[in-house]
Amino acid sequence: MHRTPRIMTVADTRPLVTIVLPAFNEAAVLKGGFLAIEAYLRTLSARYRFEYLLIDDGSTDGTAQIADALAAPRDDVSVVHHPTNAGVGRAFRTAFEHCRGDYIVTLDVDLSYDPQHIGLMLDKLRETRAQMVLASPYMKGGRISNVPWLRRTLSIWANRFLSLFAPGRLSTLTCMVRAYEGDFIRGLVLRATGLEVMPETVYKTMIMRGRIAQVPAHLDWSRQLAAGKGRRSSTRIGRQMIGTLLSGFIFRPFMFFILPGILLLAFSLWTNAWMFVHFFDAWRELGAIEGDRISAAVAQAYREYPHTFIVGLLSLMLAIQLIGLGILALQAKNYFEEVFHLGSRARRERAPEP
Repeated sequence: MHRTPRIMTVADTRPLVTIVLPAFNEAAVLKGGFLAIEAYLRTLSARYRFEYLLIDDGSTDGTAQIADALAAPRDDVSVVHHPTNAGVGRAFRTAFEHCRGDYIVTLDVDLSYDPQHIGLMLDKLRETRAQMVLASPYMKGGRISNVPWLRRTLSIWANRFLSLFAPGRLSTLTCMVRAYEGDFIRGLVLRATGLEVMPETVYKTMIMRGRIAQVPAHLDWSRQLAAGKGRRSSTRIGRQMIGTLLSGFIFRPFMFFILPGILLLAFSLWTNAWMFVHFFDAWRELGAIEGDRISAAVAQAYREYPHTFIVGLLSLMLAIQLIGLGILALQAKNYFEEVFHLGSRARRERAPEP
């Protein structure tokens, strides 16, 4: 009896990597950036499968049409459109909700970080079994080129400020170019809508005891400058600075309250010591008098040195208030971290199997 041979299909065991490309008014660079990324990823095709997720964040310059044209003939490219500009954080949250990859890489479509960083981050992610890998131009081996002075200065000092507060000695917390373990980042509950989402993901990864690694990176604005005035950056500097300050507070609230409170308390104790010196000097000068000698000495010392009493007592009250606020902030931070950790674990356990 003749039997038709059974055709055996072998499952593709290569990990799936989702490349997330958020875009707001990037018509001048979107197609060129996408093609450059695609060309580089072909060199990694023996080890990984790739899908592309373009997030059009309410663009008004033709970005949406270009993204749709790139996705139309292909099954591995998807586009999600926001009706209005909702911010980088909202774009990433949308991406994490839609992506399917075992690993997720977020990249600037303007290629201020070369596509080769993708391979470096994926290798680091698998080598260290980290949940997050950051591309850092500020660590040893990293560098910055052609970035305007103001942007460069703000970026450097924002990351130095956050590194001071965040544990782990990370050299960058604001970079958008990262690689994530897919299941981990999909299960991380995020709230930020702007650039503050970058330190938020770091903070919440730390709460979940996730491992964070870094690779040296080259931040280069050559392509952006070549695109000229047709490209408008969506970064809002003022909002970013406020977000950076608030992110530092989230990492180490005691630095904003308890540390200034302790310094003010030391100043207060020094001032109040002089208050007592003036009191005892007035006590000796009064000698024997009728009535309450203590009250008379205080009154005389106050008449001669009122600023010492006022500054000393006010600084003492303010120091106590700052230290108290710092303790409350620490308690609230610890409570939030515990609740977030427990809630995230419960959410993961209830999540259906893929």
